[in-house]
Amino acid sequence: MKIQFHYQTVYGMLSITEEHNTIIMVSVCDTYKDCGNDYVQRETPLITAVYQQMMEYFTGQRTNFQLPLASKGTAFQQKVWRALQMIPYGETRSYLQLAEVIGNPKACRAVGMANRYNPIAIIIPCHRMIGVNGALVGYAGGLNLKKQLLDLEKRIKMQN
Repeated sequence: MKIQFHYQTVYGMLSITEEHNTIIMVSVCDTYKDCGNDYVQRETPLITAVYQQMMEYFTGQRTNFQLPLASKGTAFQQKVWRALQMIPYGETRSYLQLAEVIGNPKACRAVGMANRYNPIAIIIPCHRMIGVNGALVGYAGGLNLKKQLLDLEKRIKMQN
C-alpha cells in the first residue's frame, strides 16, 4: 500500500510517498492540490524521518541522507539516478559530464530525460545538474527552486 503525507515548507509543499517501508517519491509542489493525493494520506515513522532529514537539509544541518529508497524506473534511469547520488553536496555536473560518468558520452539527452523522471527529488539530487555552459536548465520543481537549492548548498559549503 502506498502512503503519502504533505508538509508545508519554506520551499513549497513537500510531498513524501512510501511503499513497503521504502521511499518511492519525494516532490516539492506549489500547493497541496498540485502534489496529488492519490494514496492513503497519513504520517508514518518513515515519512516523519524523511521530513526531519529534509528539514535538516533545508536549514543547512544535513548534506546527505540515510533513507531506504526504492525509485522505480528503467535500468538506464536507475544508472543515472545512482550517478546523481555521487555528485557531492554543493557541486554541480553537466549532463555531458554525467553521461561520461555512466560510460555513454553521447547520452546527454537521455540523461536529461532520466533526470526529468527522477521520482525522489532533492534526495536523489537532480537539482545539481546544469547545462554544459553552466546555465540552469530544466527542473521539475521549477528553475527558481533549483536555484534556491543550489544557493543553499553553496552557502552551507562555504561556511564549512
